[in-house]
Amino acid sequence: MANGSRREPPLVNPVFGVTGWKNAGKTTLTERLVAEFVRRGWTVATVKHAHHAADIDHPGTDSFRHRAAGATEVALVTAGRFAIVREQEEPSLAEVLARLAPADLVLVEGFKTAPHPKIEVRADESRPMAPADYNIVMIASDRPGEGLPRFARDDIVGIADFIAAHIARDG
Repeated sequence: MANGSRREPPLVNPVFGVTGWKNAGKTTLTERLVAEFVRRGWTVATVKHAHHAADIDHPGTDSFRHRAAGATEVALVTAGRFAIVREQEEPSLAEVLARLAPADLVLVEGFKTAPHPKIEVRADESRPMAPADYNIVMIASDRPGEGLPRFARDDIVGIADFIAAHIARDG
């Protein structure tokens, strides 16, 4: 673009986020939602944001040696899966989503400030997030409350139904 700003690629797959403070149960809920949607026949992709260094490649492997030699991208391919490891600055969520294969749903864990709709997972002791600041449209908590639609953290079917209806309405 003329002004030098970067244009974000469009979001292709329906996206719904799982957010909350540390140790609230986000990964457990994401895992259980994936299983529920797959049980319903959906194809599901996930994106997980980490605030710490993560490496799926390890010293001594051939692919690690390729990276250590200077390759900026390495594809590791087996009969049942493949992974691409790329050395670069942290991409935007839109850039990551643009690289995913088509899916019925992409569940995003993390990326609190991204504009997609999210469920906030609350542990009993955690303070609430500001729904308007994080585009939170529902709450998963074992404590009663008012305001946004609220589900118990283990009401996976109810949460999945809400997400499916939300996607159908906004899709």
